[in-house]
Amino acid sequence: MKIGVLTGGGDAPGLNAVIRAVVRKALKLNYEVVGYKKGWKGVLDNDFEKLTLETVSGILHRGGTILGSSRTNVYKVENGVETLKKNMKAEGVEVLVAIGGEDTLGVASKLHKDGVKVVGVPKTIDNDLSATDFTFGFDTAVGVATEAIDRLHTTAESHNRVIVVEVMGRHAGWIALYSGLAGGADVILTPEQPFNMEDVCEVVKSRAARGKTFSIIVIAEGAKIKTEENTDKDGSFVLSSLKKDSFGHVRLGGIGNVVAEEIEERTGFETRATVLGHIQRGGTPTAFDRVLGTRFGVFAAELIQRGEFGKMAALKGNDIVAVDLEEATGKLKTLDPKLYDVAETFFG
Repeated sequence: MKIGVLTGGGDAPGLNAVIRAVVRKALKLNYEVVGYKKGWKGVLDNDFEKLTLETVSGILHRGGTILGSSRTNVYKVENGVETLKKNMKAEGVEVLVAIGGEDTLGVASKLHKDGVKVVGVPKTIDNDLSATDFTFGFDTAVGVATEAIDRLHTTAESHNRVIVVEVMGRHAGWIALYSGLAGGADVILTPEQPFNMEDVCEVVKSRAARGKTFSIIVIAEGAKIKTEENTDKDGSFVLSSLKKDSFGHVRLGGIGNVVAEEIEERTGFETRATVLGHIQRGGTPTAFDRVLGTRFGVFAAELIQRGEFGKMAALKGNDIVAVDLEEATGKLKTLDPKLYDVAETFFG
């Protein structure tokens, strides 16, 4: 049997650990493995390389993905599904291992219904995929953000400043909450909890009244502000671009600067914004993400061996289990309100 492996969407620390594990386990099962370049685009372009022990040697600790990635949507390309099937048949590829997040695995779920043999591995630093307790990449991203918050604490205190730290999180605030809680943030703002600027500024003022001359505000890029013009419960996004990708996503970014300017104007306290951006994605994965990615990769090969297609590897407690791709991509996993309640205990 010949297996095709691809990585789609944003890169995440631990991707190479998954690729390595799929290849090592598949070779032990006497399968051939090819790696498609740049996600679904590689399958459509028939752009691939043979993966061997030599090609995956030494990649466990490396960030990014040796296969490259893209946000290509097979179902937005003319004759995309037919082209994909034709290219797979021409090269003798019988099964695809799709490593990705909501969008990549959403395509995989549709392809399964259209007769393509596929298994999935969950990947997103946002940790917003349902049906799995954690995704690889999340632990590394939280660690990077927490270290940044620790460093910003010292400069904020030294200069009596308010510092707003913008982290990733389009629809779910897992990174913001975990890093903010670990880093001792004074306010954490997430997409699940639209906020009023008055409430944020009140925290800053109350801290100053107690002699705390600095504050750290952690905010997810997808957090929503309520304004006088927009008082509905959902608030509104801050966008860096109106251009949409092939999955219909606009580009978020800039809310940290907006909030920082508002705080300074309303309170008079010197305020700065720091946007961590892609720093959270890059670099060496943590031991947790290397191990989780490895376990996912081995399990994906075992799913193929058992003929369990249309499934995704998922972490439940400390066990790796199989879940339906449709279930995994049916809805986003947002923050548990009880967890946010824990964080609110330390606000101010």
